[in-house]
Amino acid sequence: MKLGELKPEPGATKPRKRIGRGIGSGHGKTSCRGHGGAGQHSAPRHDARFEGGQMPFYRRIPKRGFVNPTRKEYAAVNLSDLAELEVPVVTVELMREKGLVGQRELAKVLGGGELGRALSVTAHAFSKSAREKIEKAGGKVEVAS
Repeated sequence: MKLGELKPEPGATKPRKRIGRGIGSGHGKTSCRGHGGAGQHSAPRHDARFEGGQMPFYRRIPKRGFVNPTRKEYAAVNLSDLAELEVPVVTVELMREKGLVGQRELAKVLGGGELGRALSVTAHAFSKSAREKIEKAGGKVEVAS
């Protein structure tokens, strides 16, 4: 047997439905689409939200609240977390390296915990208490851009 002699098993395939080829084909006139209505036309079907004309779900449910599209979200880093790092200078890159802040997150240092030594900290934002505690310990605060 050669590759060109291969054919499917009998009954494995059906002949193609030749739509719109006259009344004698059995698939003429309306071409298997039925009589009239939106389903007969080639135009796009209804929107996924369409519910046959009844008031759609997204309009029946009341709207609530507000989402500010320009809000800045910060990852919180406490002073106790920074105190555990054995380095004199803490940057956002170091916090990302140690897993305190995600790769694309902005870092905000909060005043949770105590700081026993002077640290130079660079972050995107600081709480008032964190700023005071760092400066009280003899450290330096720098806001990253």
